[in-house]
Amino acid sequence: MNTAAAMISAHPVDPSIPGVLAECIQACADAALACTSCADACLAEDAVAELRTTIRLAHDAADMCTTTARFLSRLTETDGNLLKTILMLCRDFATTFAMEAERHADQYEHCTLAAAACRRCEEACQRLLPRPF
Repeated sequence: MNTAAAMISAHPVDPSIPGVLAECIQACADAALACTSCADACLAEDAVAELRTTIRLAHDAADMCTTTARFLSRLTETDGNLLKTILMLCRDFATTFAMEAERHADQYEHCTLAAAACRRCEEACQRLLPRPF
C-alpha cells in the first residue's frame, strides 16, 4: 500500500472512490517528482538553451501536479466542482509537458521518464474526473 492509499484508509472521511483517488494522488506526486528532476537534468545538459521551454513546462507541470495531489489529499468537506477543475488543469499541464518532453526523448532519458510519468498522471486524472466527490 502506498502512502496515499494508507492515508486515505486512515482518514475518518471515507471517500466513495478510495482506490482511484489514491492512484491519482500517487500519479500526481510521481509526475511532480519526475518533472522537477527532469528540469534539473535539463539544466545540466550542454544544450540547456535549447531546453528552455522544456525546463519551463517541467516546472509548471511539477507545480500543478503537486498542488493537485495536495488538494486531492484533503477529504474533509471537499468541493467536487473545484476538484474537477483542478483535475482538468493538472491533466492539461501534464499533457503539455509530456508532449514537449517526448520531443527530446530520443536524446535524453530523463525526458523519456518524465514524459511517461506525466502520461500516467494524465490518465489518472482522466479516470478520476467522472467520479463523484
